[in-house]
Amino acid sequence: MAKLKVGDHLQIQCYKHDGKPHRSWDEAVVLDVKKDYIVCGNYKTMVVESGGNVWRTKEPAIMYFFTKEWFNIIVQLKKTGVTYYCNIATPFIVEENTIKYIDYDLDLRIFPNGSFKVLDRMEYKYHKKIMKYSDDLDRAITFALDDLINKYKNDFPAFHKKRNLEYYEVYKQLKKQKDDAK
Repeated sequence: MAKLKVGDHLQIQCYKHDGKPHRSWDEAVVLDVKKDYIVCGNYKTMVVESGGNVWRTKEPAIMYFFTKEWFNIIVQLKKTGVTYYCNIATPFIVEENTIKYIDYDLDLRIFPNGSFKVLDRMEYKYHKKIMKYSDDLDRAITFALDDLINKYKNDFPAFHKKRNLEYYEVYKQLKKQKDDAK
């Protein structure tokens, strides 16, 4: 991770447990590099689904990818308020200018009013069965979800609205610098 620096442009690739590609994003601008995580941003970035569907994100996003945590956090800056979409996933790696991780289906959606909901439990049970997740992996995933909920309830910095709005300002400045350089 020492090679990454603020302003770097990366792609994101998400895989499933069986190694098959699940989804990819064509842009993640590095906004901050810390010892245990990186913060990236994007807006109106192209997303390609494994089934071939292609779409663009509708709102600015600030993304936290961790080297030791089994989740990542996407801060969606919607007109209706800040929403968090958290994926239970392996810690990330960076290869060939691409952030890579394995997604384990379970998601935590946190709404602007502070309420939250665990999503995709049936998808997780299905994939656990057909891809034969080990008991150790199942425990790690369950722990990660509980840990993530606890972090949210205990004011984990990635859930600070002001901080994420500041990261969005950094993203806009970096995009402007890149556009001005063209």
